[in-house]
Amino acid sequence: MDTELHLGYGVMGSSAEILAEGGQAPPLQPKTPPSPGVGSLQSMSSTVTATDLLPYQPYSPPKETWYWLSLQVTVPFLIAGVGTIGAGLLLGTVEDWEVFKHIKALFILVPSLVGLKGNLDTCLASRLCTQANLGNLKTWKNCWKLFVSNIALVQVQSIVASLTAAAFAITVSVFMDGLPDYRHALLMAASAVTTATTACFVLDSLMMALIVASHRLNINPDNVVCLMAGSFGDIVSLSVLSTLSNAFFLIHETMWWVFILIIVGFLLMLPFWVWLALRHKHTAVVLRQGWTPVLSALFISGLGGIVLDKVVGDFKGFVLFNPIVNGIGGNLASVQASRTATMLHSTSVMGVLSDHSPMCVSPIKALFYGVPSAKSARVLIAVALPGQALFAVIADYIHNGMHSTITFEFMVAYLVVVLLQVMIILYLTHLLAHFMWRRKLDPDNSTIPYLTACADLLGTILLACAFMLLKLNGTPYGED
Repeated sequence: MDTELHLGYGVMGSSAEILAEGGQAPPLQPKTPPSPGVGSLQSMSSTVTATDLLPYQPYSPPKETWYWLSLQVTVPFLIAGVGTIGAGLLLGTVEDWEVFKHIKALFILVPSLVGLKGNLDTCLASRLCTQANLGNLKTWKNCWKLFVSNIALVQVQSIVASLTAAAFAITVSVFMDGLPDYRHALLMAASAVTTATTACFVLDSLMMALIVASHRLNINPDNVVCLMAGSFGDIVSLSVLSTLSNAFFLIHETMWWVFILIIVGFLLMLPFWVWLALRHKHTAVVLRQGWTPVLSALFISGLGGIVLDKVVGDFKGFVLFNPIVNGIGGNLASVQASRTATMLHSTSVMGVLSDHSPMCVSPIKALFYGVPSAKSARVLIAVALPGQALFAVIADYIHNGMHSTITFEFMVAYLVVVLLQVMIILYLTHLLAHFMWRRKLDPDNSTIPYLTACADLLGTILLACAFMLLKLNGTPYGED
């Protein structure tokens, strides 16, 4: 225990020496940038055991003051709010389009496709944020390799996931409304796969640029990029889906065979994307092992879509606020998950939880004070309430032609929904990230899909309950 360990990450003395000096062991700092895929401690677990490492690594949180953390989170949060407001306004508009009136199963598809930004794009952002913080994006060569392999990986996932989501929506509509027109089913599948692949490519390119820029400006990308990926993913996905499905609806009776060509064309591209993804060991692992979170999250989001399909015609304004509540909740959970994953990668061996951040803690400790991630949880909760109130007012004002219809009762109910959703989802973030790490699953790949899907389902159910209670109280939304 008195010998020093030379691991390529600097020299670490024994715990006794550190404690004797009255200090805290500093976080590990690489002398030279590690190569991609070997930047975290679990990559060394074959030569150094967890028992050897843990005594040397009391966790020292990054030097982020609460106001600097708040600033880094709040600015992109407000910018990203534009995306969630736009998504709400867009969904409030397209619900009256002919395609959504004739093919109501599209509402079942909406949460699943919008949720893909959490299943795929935000996971990509979290993975690359971790790589940036571990020093693996210092050269343009490494950036390019990671970008190409991750783009290929997400394209594979988006093709499979979108067709699965379409199949789920079609199956549910069969049980709810009877056997659909085969042309409607083909339209949904073609719209889903085209929307997912197009939106993911655009967003992934933007995320890579943001991560590199943030890292080179000494801004923690964990605080910025996941928010931007989530919120702008909503508006991009909804815009592409509504535009494509509307265009396809105009030709679905006479040129339905075009939909078959589109689906087959994307399936034929799968081998090429798989080949690119397998060329990088970092994405090859995700391609082989990362399907359970993505497909499970699609099913959870699909349940939210069923709720949305049932209440969309019963409560005026529901589709206006639903994307805002769901999007912001999922985005905040993504930020917390990304930060937690970076902390675990930087300080522990995969499969081992250190004493400074245990898995089983009370909500008070996880959300307010008691574990390293509590500080960011406090900031995210504090940002969520006024931010959501502002977004709701702006969306309502624009949607009603520069006229506000929000009442005091509605705002109270809305903020209660936001607070409950954010607190539950952030606590779940702590539990799930540590649980996955303990089972030797990378939280960057396995937690965010579940969290964003749960945020969608939880937000939709809580918001429906709020609208129902307001209606029973005689103060429904939209009545002055």
